[in-house]
Amino acid sequence: MIRADRNGGILTLTIDRPDKANSLTAEMLSDLAKQAESAGDARVMVLTGAGKVFSAGADLDAARAGLATSLDWERLSTAIAGFPGLAIAALNGTVAGGAMGMVLACDLRIAVPAARFFYPVMKLGFLPQPSDPARLAALVGPARAKLILMAGQKIDAATALDWGLVDRVSEAGALMSDAHALAADTLAASPDHAAAIKALVP
Repeated sequence: MIRADRNGGILTLTIDRPDKANSLTAEMLSDLAKQAESAGDARVMVLTGAGKVFSAGADLDAARAGLATSLDWERLSTAIAGFPGLAIAALNGTVAGGAMGMVLACDLRIAVPAARFFYPVMKLGFLPQPSDPARLAALVGPARAKLILMAGQKIDAATALDWGLVDRVSEAGALMSDAHALAADTLAASPDHAAAIKALVP
């Protein structure tokens, strides 16, 4: 399930299926996209997961039934990228497969030390979501993007920080408080001011 909590201008969207590594069913993916699309009245949007994995991407049974190529992945990424406030991925653990798209679409990414990042589209025979390669290359550079997408490399949190894939590594107990600290200036500004500054940054 997807938990949506609003508190003081912050919308927190939590992927809550820890017994299945927070893998997404078609219904969960659609719900997450709807929540992101309707988040405009929030100042800050935080994406996180329950348990020790952020998300393993598509549920395997759902992927075989067509979820791996669903347009809702790109719909979700577009909604997050278009959010006028600050979008933060608070990565409580590993990010895999299609879940990378929503993470790449966020403005900031913070992760716990145990997090790992991989996107095995080459091995699985799928194309990445349309906007993902450019977003990934903008963060880590073209060659490193190919290491992840074409060479199937699994990146640990320290390497992700060094490459620019994440912006901060936070201890698990401090992850959400660190996300809220990063949100403080945006929360204190007017929504129009925050949106105007965000629009200036490519």
